[in-house]
Amino acid sequence: MATADLTIIGLGRADPSASRYIAEIQRRLAAQDRVRYRLHAMGTSLEGDTSDILDVVGELHAVPFELGLPRVYTVLKLDERRDREQTLEDKVASVQRMLDE
Repeated sequence: MATADLTIIGLGRADPSASRYIAEIQRRLAAQDRVRYRLHAMGTSLEGDTSDILDVVGELHAVPFELGLPRVYTVLKLDERRDREQTLEDKVASVQRMLDE
């Protein structure tokens, strides 16, 4: 199982707002069932098999191009553990337990 943090930035927009592009990316995520996802203020958290995450990210990277933008900058941080399963919630809970001590 892997977790990831994804930010896709479409460049060349006339409007400084990226909401239209982010909304379409979230629609595409909702339409698939390979990875779990959660939108946050600066991107999207992903969870699933590494190969599925990479496939989905490749598809999402193309969205701003499909919407007419000339350039797309994608940042992906990928964390994979093979010694045990670890969800997005597990990672947050681990830190929270330490804060509660």
